[in-house]
Amino acid sequence: MKKLLFLATIVLPWAIKRIVLQRWLGYQLHPTARIGLAWIFPNHLVMGPFSRIDHFSVAIHLDRLELGEESRIGRGNWITGFPKNNPKHFQHISDRRPELIVGTQSAITKNHHLDCTERILIGDFVTIAGYGSQFLTHSIDVVANRQDARPITIGDYCFIGTDSVVLGGAVLPPRSVLGAKSLLNNEYTDSQQLYAGVPAKRIKNLPDDAKYFTRETGFVN
Repeated sequence: MKKLLFLATIVLPWAIKRIVLQRWLGYQLHPTARIGLAWIFPNHLVMGPFSRIDHFSVAIHLDRLELGEESRIGRGNWITGFPKNNPKHFQHISDRRPELIVGTQSAITKNHHLDCTERILIGDFVTIAGYGSQFLTHSIDVVANRQDARPITIGDYCFIGTDSVVLGGAVLPPRSVLGAKSLLNNEYTDSQQLYAGVPAKRIKNLPDDAKYFTRETGFVN
């Protein structure tokens, strides 16, 4: 029954859908925020001013999804989590947080997969560019023979190239670039760097005057 109600909600005009989502599910939606024809039903949803989720995206099994001011999730993104009340897995992680938190004026473009079994934190003015990148916070720990999960952190003003893979425990420092088709599986600390390769390594310093890292508007012309 609940899924049928969700399905009915999706096709409603946005003005009506907003009221339903706020009153029925308690979502916090700024008057200028907008959701397209998309299956977006986390436990808690917070959307800041002028934030947007485009058509054909999915966000399910999350405790929380939060979009900062003017941030955007584009078309066809698949965002999943794993409920905390499920006793089958992850009982050894007492503080696990299945959530996606996106800062101000950041963009997740099209057709990416974000596994938020553990928290994914995306900072301000970040671009998840191109298509087909995967953020995977959980996997099998072959030593302990159990499912394990670790968070992912992407710093402010980062750029993620197309078709990349980011694994649990990875940290991309602020003002950094992850090259296309790279595999990020480490926690790095040096900012304003190009990281690339499989696995990703620090390749070179990026210019101090790179305008992407100082822009005041998330959208790039």
